[in-house]
Amino acid sequence: MSKRVVITGIGLVTPVGNTLNDFWGNLTGGISGVGPITRFDTTGYSSKIAAEVKNFTPTDYIDRKEARRMDRFTHYAVAAAAMAVENAGLDITKINRARAGVILGSGVGGIETLEDQHRVLVERGPGRVSPLFIPMMISNMASGRVAINYGLRACNVTTTSACASSANALGDASKVIQRGQADVMLSGGTEAPITPLAVAGFCSMKALSTRNDDPTGASRPFDSGRDGFVIAEGAAILVLEEMEHALARGADILAEITGYGASCDAYHITAPDPEGAGAVLSMRMALEDAGMSPEKVDYINAHGTSTLLGDKLETLAIKEVFGEHAGRLAVSSTKSMTGHMLGAAGGLETAVCALAIKDGVIPPTINLVEPDPDCDLDYVSNGARRVDVAVTLTNSFGFGGHNATLVIERFTAERNI
Repeated sequence: MSKRVVITGIGLVTPVGNTLNDFWGNLTGGISGVGPITRFDTTGYSSKIAAEVKNFTPTDYIDRKEARRMDRFTHYAVAAAAMAVENAGLDITKINRARAGVILGSGVGGIETLEDQHRVLVERGPGRVSPLFIPMMISNMASGRVAINYGLRACNVTTTSACASSANALGDASKVIQRGQADVMLSGGTEAPITPLAVAGFCSMKALSTRNDDPTGASRPFDSGRDGFVIAEGAAILVLEEMEHALARGADILAEITGYGASCDAYHITAPDPEGAGAVLSMRMALEDAGMSPEKVDYINAHGTSTLLGDKLETLAIKEVFGEHAGRLAVSSTKSMTGHMLGAAGGLETAVCALAIKDGVIPPTINLVEPDPDCDLDYVSNGARRVDVAVTLTNSFGFGGHNATLVIERFTAERNI
């Protein structure tokens, strides 16, 4: 029989708050983290807005000398991991660190370092490129740094599946625990893509909202006026534990991960399958893995990025999987406030599901003023909804056709499915 996997800690660095309380208060209050880009001159860019992390000081968590040897995406991961461990009340010195590991997701890794050092190469020559360029830039370094900080010697992996990266990370980490290879896993995602080259690339694809005069209204999932996603940054890392391990140390269990599905559209490099087939398969796999009937699900944290095709096809896929129950589901897209944290989004939205279960509050989809006729589910707009939430599902979909779905449930000593 496989082990049960529970969530005992959450650490967040986000555009709407860098503590759990600030994040949750702003999210349930409908506060947007989107504003004008401050990191570089946006002259010539079609999109000039982003959801940046604010008031974050790396040296609050990292030695100053070491901080200079890390890309911003690693800063976020190290800080979020520290907060997650503290939130879990986990004394790392008292666990078997050969049975504790890290799996994080990141879509683009240290792209800021890549851009900086390319500039050095062009302007000053190859001999001036930093010897730290590679270890700062490679996308697995955030998980490597987190593992080094805590001396965790079990599985250490980075998943890169675009915007599904951290959902895949959490699913994979839960499976490591389920099959008995670890007692504790730090898992989630981190991303720092608000750089000149990355934003230019997304602008060229016409993937980003150009509602530059209305930043807080720019991310509007499922609304007929949506025009693309808002790029965002940050990290979300969760402490996952084997249930008996958590109970033995008296941990406060926030929720349980019971299902994981991962599929591929196998259709197009950026466009979703026109029938939503990959998303359907991912959700069905997750429900089957959880042993869960669709009618038991109370809430879906949708991928819901605010793109024309994506929101429509996720709606279609939810209807296909849930049938008549689709109309009774509560659905929200918290990207309406956080923007799209790319490879870190799935980690953040898994945390949202756990908090919705814990507090009985579903955060809203803001900016949903005129629903797209093709998007006709119950999207929880006009403020947060206080309701008993026992079973949630979160979707993450990425370029390349990657799909990942997690089922997160209220923890009970005996599962009643």
